[in-house]
Amino acid sequence: MPQWQGKSKGTTNGHKFFVFIIKRFGIEFSYFILRFVAAYYLLFSDKTSKPILDFYRHTLKFSRLKSFIKLYKNYRILGQTLIDKTAMMAGVPINFTFNFDGEEALREMISLNKGGLLLSGHVGNWEAAGHLLKRLNTRINIVMYDGEDEQLKNFMDEITGEKTFNIIYVNKDLSHIYKIIQALNQNEIVCIHADRFLPDNKTVTCDFFNRPAKFPEGPFLIALKLKVPITYVYAFKESSTHYHFFSTDIKYFDSKKGDSVQSISNDFAYSLQEMVKRYPEQWFNYYDFWKQ
Repeated sequence: MPQWQGKSKGTTNGHKFFVFIIKRFGIEFSYFILRFVAAYYLLFSDKTSKPILDFYRHTLKFSRLKSFIKLYKNYRILGQTLIDKTAMMAGVPINFTFNFDGEEALREMISLNKGGLLLSGHVGNWEAAGHLLKRLNTRINIVMYDGEDEQLKNFMDEITGEKTFNIIYVNKDLSHIYKIIQALNQNEIVCIHADRFLPDNKTVTCDFFNRPAKFPEGPFLIALKLKVPITYVYAFKESSTHYHFFSTDIKYFDSKKGDSVQSISNDFAYSLQEMVKRYPEQWFNYYDFWKQ
């Protein structure tokens, strides 16, 4: 089965095409085109379809028909979130609306003047969450693997208007660790995906849907060592222009209280599992998540 490689499947020409369509014809027309793109992947992309289809059929126990319907919705919503991200970065005026469950926890986090760590996964629309978090009036940093094509990154930089968050790229020299610590010391928010890792990264094994699955050790080690307030956050698309944002209550982890990398990762894995149950068509996982 394929492994995650730390980058998306989008191409520069694909992004340019949708930026042109969004600006010229609007986002709804882009969504209409996306129906055919999603159908193509459903019919011809067995490599990406098989893992998520197996998840629907054998883990969530959906019928064969329901599994294929969910898979089609999965591809379509993934495309919509990418279009939404591109529209937001390009400054295209779209009247997105939001529900915000747990905003008070994030505002409390900022008031503590200790910085804050937000953990999430590859579910929903992380860029929408970053866009929404600007209402907190503090600097947002998102930790990402630097795996994208250079030409694609340059294009996305060109179309980006006012940035709503800063990106900290993960580097082999571990310089990103110092940037994370610096951001937290400046009472900034740091957001990390805590559900994927690259080959040779250290991992921790957790129970996920009653099966052992590997999660990256790094985010949970940071959570344990830095002793900063932590929440788990998610943003899910509920209609063409509406998102639902979730934040848990503030969590504090400390080895003196018996917390460990394993216990923190178990706690996060359970939270992620509950959100995937709630929005199964918005877990964008296209490789064998349980591969040992």
